[in-house]
Amino acid sequence: MSAVLTIDKLTKRFGGLTAVSDVSFALKAGEFLALIGPNGAGKTTCFNMLNGYIKPDGGTVALKGRPITGLAPRAVWRLGVGRTFQITQTFASMTVAENVQMALISHHRRTLDLFSRASRLYRAEAEALLSRVGMLGEADRAATALAYGDLKRLELAVALAHAPTVLLMDEPTAGMAQAERTALMALVADIVAAEGLSVLFTEHDMDVVFNHAHRVLVLNRGELIAEGTGEEIRANATVQAVYLGGGTLSSFGATPPQNGGVSP
Repeated sequence: MSAVLTIDKLTKRFGGLTAVSDVSFALKAGEFLALIGPNGAGKTTCFNMLNGYIKPDGGTVALKGRPITGLAPRAVWRLGVGRTFQITQTFASMTVAENVQMALISHHRRTLDLFSRASRLYRAEAEALLSRVGMLGEADRAATALAYGDLKRLELAVALAHAPTVLLMDEPTAGMAQAERTALMALVADIVAAEGLSVLFTEHDMDVVFNHAHRVLVLNRGELIAEGTGEEIRANATVQAVYLGGGTLSSFGATPPQNGGVSP
């Protein structure tokens, strides 16, 4: 299966601290790929280099063979790399539908259209996206009135409004109850399977990781120390030592993947 996002020897230093060191991996088409590691491992720094928030000190990032290293976040987004954040990024003063409509207006390059009412633009498309994430019934509610789990679903709809090729999800279930975590990641897994979207996500909940990810990457102190299937990562002695202080991962993620058990 071909790679849509290729990372080669990515490196970032902050003064004397090397936050990410020579990290290389590829995200395949239609893959649900997890990036895990202890706090401070370099996961968010890595994410921030992939979509242009931080310029790397070394290495390259390519989208379908096209170099995107160091491009501005908006340019990377325009090329098809979407992102959701650990802390939700929505317009609290707008309705749920209006949040998605604003994303669609930007996608269609109509932000400078002074002759159309924004509330009338792309309403049907917005409702279709909200239906995909199970939020159509909340379309006319103010975003500020939503529960946190619903805000996460709204943010996903906003990210999907640009029809990305790659979606980066930084701790998508942070702050959510267990049932909400399971439901959200099952939804994303369904979208990956149905539409071939490629997703790279960071996550601390090992049940979420091992129940849904096709492959798992493990960072520690900025270095990629392991990659493989959930079973391979659970059995990896190095991962057990650095990630759980010598404990075992075998008790986590015992349920088979929710994508039918087929890994790319």
